[in-house]
Amino acid sequence: MSGTLYGVGLGPGDPELITLKAARLIEGATTIAYPTLAGGDSFARAIAASLIKDGTREIRMDVPMSTERQPAQDAYDTGAAEIAKALEAGEDVVCLCEGDPFFYGSFMYLHARLTGAFEVEIIPGVTSVTACAARAAMPLAARNERLTILPGPLPQEELRSRIDGAESVVIMKVGRHLPKIRAVIDELGLTDQAKYIERATLPEEVVLPLSEAPEKAPYFSIILLTKGADPWL
Repeated sequence: MSGTLYGVGLGPGDPELITLKAARLIEGATTIAYPTLAGGDSFARAIAASLIKDGTREIRMDVPMSTERQPAQDAYDTGAAEIAKALEAGEDVVCLCEGDPFFYGSFMYLHARLTGAFEVEIIPGVTSVTACAARAAMPLAARNERLTILPGPLPQEELRSRIDGAESVVIMKVGRHLPKIRAVIDELGLTDQAKYIERATLPEEVVLPLSEAPEKAPYFSIILLTKGADPWL
């Protein structure tokens, strides 16, 4: 029989936010897989490091840094092929995923390539959005309010229109787009209602009002903006 592929969400970075189910699967794994960026260290593996037993086979998927889509897709093709060989041999494979596998998660690319041919199970994880809200002590939505999640790379005019029409907003993948995003929020007069969070739950975490955010932001940074979400109203 073929093995099962587990897409295991690890949460935003603090190993204590790994779920009990995810921890059990990682501890029992004989084969794990995880992405790395351009051959560097794997953030996903670092989160789960204390749970990986000696002798575990490790499948690295080196995803190149590129603005083009194809090089990354080639890396997932290669990784999926290696994972498929392990599954065909009857091995279960635990794929380590930052945050949640299906929330802006790279695991979705493996899932698309391998589901149907093999049994695949998704283990959800704590998302960066909920982690940031918790660390900033900032409720995201209440009662019938809508929560809008936007990627920072969106064009400036689209960001402006979407933020203007939203009630609560999460802006992800801030990174080098911080000046653009900050300018849009300033123009809308919403800066005092926004918070900046980088590397949530990690030792180097930063939580600041957007007005005090640094000039440069890492990829792992988020802006939270709420126009309501007040349970006393």
